[in-house]
Amino acid sequence: MVMMIEPIARCIEALQKERTYDEIIYMTPDGETFDQSMANALSLSQNLLILCGHYKGVDERVREKFITKEISIGDFVLSGGELAAAVVADAIIRLIPGVLNDESSALTDSFQDGLLAPPVYTRPAEYDGMKVPDVLLSGHEAKIDEWRFDASVRRTRERRLICSANRKAEKAI
Repeated sequence: MVMMIEPIARCIEALQKERTYDEIIYMTPDGETFDQSMANALSLSQNLLILCGHYKGVDERVREKFITKEISIGDFVLSGGELAAAVVADAIIRLIPGVLNDESSALTDSFQDGLLAPPVYTRPAEYDGMKVPDVLLSGHEAKIDEWRFDASVRRTRERRLICSANRKAEKAI
């Protein structure tokens, strides 16, 4: 099943009469892979229009005539682009000032600096023999920042670089 051009064209043209869109995005497995830097860039937009295909997608002429950006959320296929669009929208919306309680918290999320976020802890300081690292209880902000950075580097290496190398090695076998 492929979505026809006429209804999509009429819809996009009607919406364009109401406002200008910075991007008309099509959710597709063969689009550019969505990441945090793309979310950051898109969060600066005034208006985005996201088109979701279903099953085999949309008539290619829709892509040629209207689409300014094609996005994929990963190398897998969904029945439609709706869930992918929701993922993209959530990643973008949370970066808009006023959406989060603490606007600066988004700046410390995973991937903002190319690293995964470090582990986080709550009270109590010890639970079932497991302790919060002493440095986090020290109150020494510079040492805490250093620990968080080192933990982020370590976590990224373990969970992204090593896992990626293992997947490549498994494919070669």
